[in-house]
Amino acid sequence: METRVKGKLLAFRGDEAVAEAMRQINPDVVAAYPITPQTETVQAFSQFVANGEVDTEFIAVESEHAAMSACIGAAAAGGRAQTATSGPGLALMWEMLWVASGMRLPIVMPVVNRTLSAPINILCDHSDSMGARDAGWLQLYAESMQEAYDNTIQAVRIAEHPRVMLPIMSCLDGFILGHSFEPIEILPDEAVREFVGTYKPGYSLLDVDHPVTYGPIDFHGHFFEHKRQQVDGMESAPEVVLQVGREFGELTGRYYGLTEGYELEDADFVIVALGSVTGTIKTVVDDLRQQGQRVGLLRIRCFRPFPAQEIAQALGNKKAVAVLDRSLSFGAQAHQVYLEVVTALYTHGYAPKVVNYVYGIGGRDTLPHEVEQVYRELAEVDKTGVIQPVVRYLTVRE
Repeated sequence: METRVKGKLLAFRGDEAVAEAMRQINPDVVAAYPITPQTETVQAFSQFVANGEVDTEFIAVESEHAAMSACIGAAAAGGRAQTATSGPGLALMWEMLWVASGMRLPIVMPVVNRTLSAPINILCDHSDSMGARDAGWLQLYAESMQEAYDNTIQAVRIAEHPRVMLPIMSCLDGFILGHSFEPIEILPDEAVREFVGTYKPGYSLLDVDHPVTYGPIDFHGHFFEHKRQQVDGMESAPEVVLQVGREFGELTGRYYGLTEGYELEDADFVIVALGSVTGTIKTVVDDLRQQGQRVGLLRIRCFRPFPAQEIAQALGNKKAVAVLDRSLSFGAQAHQVYLEVVTALYTHGYAPKVVNYVYGIGGRDTLPHEVEQVYRELAEVDKTGVIQPVVRYLTVRE
């Protein structure tokens, strides 16, 4: 039964909206280091700490490696720990990402997506979070600033669920979402705090009456089994993401799933994408639909764990599919999202024609007429049966 709560519509940048969600969550510890384009998140949150608006222990660390290390210590001690980062910051904490997931610590980390150098670039692509896709973290990708706010709140419940107990990245496109203004419905503080609840850890290294060991030496005798248990946690996550998305929808009227289909049911030609570009694609779909073209969009919200069955069933009967990647997998036959999608289709017995488009690398804009070009090329693929080249680079100069 829906118990709709009405929030206030306020203008926020995406980074600030994420900080506002963190304020309402009121975590025990936030350890952070500033890095563009994420800096405004921790800067705004540190002001909440200075003003006494939260009870959080804010740790200004010397690096992102240290930020994740501090979060690991806080979470292992039984606290609700959060941080935020971007691009090279995520790369610097690389080792500790595996430690956090391997210790089954439900750390929440907004990632404001930024490309990895060189050459030096501070703008958006997904090379940072896609590079960490196998680190044992769940990953959500936001289309809008509103969703970035909503995802940050839901991430707490998802990560801390007893069947999951894994860290989670709540990703939003740097500058495009992080630094742009949008009217956002900010929920009442009490509604958010009731929704996320109180964290009740199963174990704490500070519980001297029930001692546990964190981070021990673990060789061939048991290491494999512990990694397999992480897989179980990840495999349990889709049901939890759906459950939390339903409950959030009952609270706000904004329901979230693993994916979102837009004009998908009768579409012949479909684009699969994640992140902010999906808003542009929806506009193009609306325009082309008015011209009688049966086109659609499948937006991936949850990339880890990858919702393979849901995606395969949504795409299996389509004439041609384009998968958009905003990152590069050097040396691979194609790129990250595409490889996941075609594997899902193959393992579920479907074989539509699928083309991979790389777009937006280093922050390059993707405009509506370029999305229209993708749909035109899908129609040509269907007409001729020729998929080659499988990998195409949208708007790149030869």
